[in-house]
Amino acid sequence: MASNHKSSAARPVSRGGVGLTGRPPSGIRPLSGNIRVATALPPGTARPGSRGCPIGTGGVLSSQIKVAHRPVTQQGLTGMKTGTKGPQRQILDKSYYLGLLRSKISELTTEVNKLQKGIEMYNQENSVYLSYEKRAETLAVEIKELQGQLADYNMLVDKLNTNTEMEEVMNDYNMVKAQNDRETQSLDVIFTERQAKEKQIRSVEEEIEQEKQAADDIIKNMSLENQVKYLEMKTTNEKLLQELDTLQQQLDSQNMKKESLEAEIAHSQVKQEAVLLHEKLYELESHRDQMIAEDKSIGSPMEEREKLLKQIKDDNQEIASMERQLTDTKEKINQFAEEIRQLDMDLEEHQDPTNYGWKTIEKTGSFKKQV
Repeated sequence: MASNHKSSAARPVSRGGVGLTGRPPSGIRPLSGNIRVATALPPGTARPGSRGCPIGTGGVLSSQIKVAHRPVTQQGLTGMKTGTKGPQRQILDKSYYLGLLRSKISELTTEVNKLQKGIEMYNQENSVYLSYEKRAETLAVEIKELQGQLADYNMLVDKLNTNTEMEEVMNDYNMVKAQNDRETQSLDVIFTERQAKEKQIRSVEEEIEQEKQAADDIIKNMSLENQVKYLEMKTTNEKLLQELDTLQQQLDSQNMKKESLEAEIAHSQVKQEAVLLHEKLYELESHRDQMIAEDKSIGSPMEEREKLLKQIKDDNQEIASMERQLTDTKEKINQFAEEIRQLDMDLEEHQDPTNYGWKTIEKTGSFKKQV
C-alpha cells in the first residue's frame, strides 16, 4: 500500500485544482483495506439482476434470444443474422398507399398479360392440332384406299408370277363381285331397317312428349291442394322406385348367392344331409311352438266348462232359430203347394168344354149362362 501511495503522490495531476506536485485530493484517494472496487458502469445504469436494474429490462442482455437465432452448423455456432435497416418512410399517408396500389396493379396487369399470351398460344396450338387431326383423318382414309389398291396389285402380280389363266382370274373376279353385291344389298336392307326404327323411335318420343304435355296441362288445371298432393305422391313414388331398385338388386344378389349355395350343396353329400336335418329341425320347432301356443290357450277346468256351456247355449239358440225357420219354410211350401193344386184344378175346369157353370143373377128365376 505504501508503494501505491508513493506512485500516486509522484503522479502529476492535470486538472482538478491541484498543482503538479504534492498529494492528490482526498476525494480521489485510493481506498484502503479489503474494500473491492466496483466496475465502472455508464451513468443511469446498474448491474443486471441487482436491485437497481430488474431482470429483463432494457439493454442487450434483456433482449429475447432464441435458440433458432443461432443455428448449429458443422463448424459450430454461427452468429445471429441482423437485418439491415435502411431509411424508411416515417409517415404512411395517402400517396404511399396509392403508390403501393399502383405497383400491385402493375404486377397484376403483367400477370394477366402473361396469362392472356398463354391462352392465345394454347388456342393457336389447339387450332393447329385440330387442323392436323383432320388432315390425319383424311390421310388415314387415303392410306386405307392405297393399301387396298396395293393388295389388289400384289394379288395381280402373284397371279402373273404363277402363270394363272385369265379364266381363273375372271372367275375370282366374278365371285368377289357377287359377294360384294350381296353385302351391298344386306347393307341397304340394314340401312332401311335402321331408318324405319329411327322413324318409329321419333314417333314414340313425340307421343311421349305429347303425353307429358297433357299431364302437365292436367296438373296446371288442378287446384293447389291437388297439386301439392300430386307432388307429394310423385316424391313418394320416386322414393319407392329407388327402394324397389335397391331391393331388386338385393334380391338378385341373394338369388345368385342361393344358386351358388345350391350348387355347392349338390356337389356335397354331407351338406345335403345337413340341409335335410335343418328342415326337419325347423318343422319340429314349428310343431313345438304350436303346442306351446295351444297349451297357453287352454285355461282352467272351470273356464273350459264355462266355455263349453256357452258354446252349447249358442248352438242351441242357433238350432232353435233354424228349426223356426224350417217350420216357416215348410208352411210356406205347403201353402204354395195348395195354391198350385188349386190353380191346376181351375185350369182343368176351364179346359173342359162340357163343363158349364150357372149363376143366379136375379130372384125372378132368370139365369145367365157362364162359360
